[in-house]
Amino acid sequence: MASHSQRAKEMKLPVGVLTTLFLTAFTLTSLAGSNRKSQLARTPPMGWNSWNHFALKINDALIRTQAQALVASGMKAAGYEYIVIDGGWEGFHDDQGVFHPDPQKFSDMKALCDFIHGLGLKVGIHTSPGPTTCRGREASYGHEKQDAETFARWGIDFVKYDWCSGDEVY
Repeated sequence: MASHSQRAKEMKLPVGVLTTLFLTAFTLTSLAGSNRKSQLARTPPMGWNSWNHFALKINDALIRTQAQALVASGMKAAGYEYIVIDGGWEGFHDDQGVFHPDPQKFSDMKALCDFIHGLGLKVGIHTSPGPTTCRGREASYGHEKQDAETFARWGIDFVKYDWCSGDEVY
């Protein structure tokens, strides 16, 4: 049986695309008029997550390349729709509490989200409820509402909320 990296080469995908595809199931809540009902998603949300192959070694150009590969490889047509920017994007909260990406890696998150949306994909991002992420980067503790508003302004569609350092705040 061919390895993940051999299959990626055969399909002419950037390294890590096949090894970092993720598949998760969850229940969606929809509003139909004034009646609230829960229903199972037609398919689980599927896409690509940067962590499994690249860990903290990500930047704007790499994320764009992976998003283009998801489309070019046919994975988007097969139902894979999310590009999740995992740990490594985080920079700092400024004096007003606004979360900024690492300026050496991500100069304009809104432009990156617009690019990904232009490919017909959705964008996810990673943070944590504690003061730091699992790898010690800045997280959302004390800024949850403001971070959610920032993510929305950027165009983020999905938040991967790891519990890393969450126990430190209780």
